[in-house]
Amino acid sequence: MNNFAELIIHRRSVRQYTDEPLLPSEVEQILKTALMSPSSKNSRSWQFVLVENKETLQKLSVCKSTGAKFIENCALAVVVLTDPLQSEAHLEDAAIAATYLQLQAEDLGLGSCWVQIRGRETEAGYDSEQYVRDLLEIPLQLSVGCIVTIGHKERVGKPHSEEKLQWEKLHLGKY
Repeated sequence: MNNFAELIIHRRSVRQYTDEPLLPSEVEQILKTALMSPSSKNSRSWQFVLVENKETLQKLSVCKSTGAKFIENCALAVVVLTDPLQSEAHLEDAAIAATYLQLQAEDLGLGSCWVQIRGRETEAGYDSEQYVRDLLEIPLQLSVGCIVTIGHKERVGKPHSEEKLQWEKLHLGKY
């Protein structure tokens, strides 16, 4: 896609993926984009764990009580980590990187979805972040920002409609 406005109109969260694997060139482009994402004071306080192994994806899919089951069917899960010791804006840095991952996936014609981890629990009441940390052997000083799933879309969702924009949420000069 060559037009950013069109990319934004068509990007939707995708939770249903085909079994088609990603091409190595697609994965490389997605990762390059993540590594080029902006960060506060160029701190690059993010790190990424890439998960393609189906058994590990299945284990990740139970990282919270609801809203993560679709992880098991994606081609790639990117666990976005943050380093609180590297930047006071580590959460923002991770959110920006995750957004860049999603926009690049859409630009390649792929689907993606953000999976919230912070403040969530597994079905058994175990902290979701700790569950992911234990599963992927993440060092203690790093935090799990989110998981971004990526894969080939099973179906294409409707584009955003400009008629549904909430212009009333914009305030000029002051509230």
